[in-house]
Amino acid sequence: MLDYDKEAGDYDVLRGGEPRAEAAARAVLGLVPEGTRNLLDIACGTGIVTRRFAAERDGMRVAGVDLTYAMASRAAARLPGSVVIGDGRRLPFRDGGFDAVTSVWLLHLLGGPDDVRTVVGECARVLRPGGVYVTTVDKAASHNVGSDIDAVLAPRPRAPVMDTAAAIEKYADEHGLRAAGQARFRGRGQGRSPRRTVTDLRRGWFVTLPPGDPLADDFAVRLAALPDQDRARPDPEFTLRAFRKV
Repeated sequence: MLDYDKEAGDYDVLRGGEPRAEAAARAVLGLVPEGTRNLLDIACGTGIVTRRFAAERDGMRVAGVDLTYAMASRAAARLPGSVVIGDGRRLPFRDGGFDAVTSVWLLHLLGGPDDVRTVVGECARVLRPGGVYVTTVDKAASHNVGSDIDAVLAPRPRAPVMDTAAAIEKYADEHGLRAAGQARFRGRGQGRSPRRTVTDLRRGWFVTLPPGDPLADDFAVRLAALPDQDRARPDPEFTLRAFRKV
């Protein structure tokens, strides 16, 4: 797992920056009903997406929460007075206090099914009846764009997938959340080149291939042999699901 306190300084640059944030925010807001008065963004990170929620909906109050100090401090600079440090498994907010809750690129990072179920339950708890929860699902699969890089990495060990659409639908249903829509958006600027993928491999991006592991070194050699080392392959396409609280 990456250390997001250490990642915070370079996080936006390495993950598509403002173009990706714009695509994500527009897709999420497309699933958030007009007239939503307040929205909570869980795992808001640097706030690069969260800020756009506030900017693109006049009159909607937006709050963010993140577990890591370095991430939350950057988000707070973008949304002064609206960001707190907190754990998605124990949100520091009252029951039914929000019209909408979002979690973008979070559920795949959690430690196991129990954590995912708990976070979904917390999102349901802080939603008012009729409120909407929007989340990304199937994050890892989004990065498989059928490129030569994907072909090289296909045999690598896989971590358990925490955020399959089927699992999230099940947890949502357990907490009184019913399917209310879906959308997709491109992770603009996130298309990987072979050289960038080797860099990500060396810094521990792939959790089943820790830096220094002989298997990681073998994949690095194979990636370095690919043509067009600095040409970005296609951007990933992410999937969103929306759920309404009954």
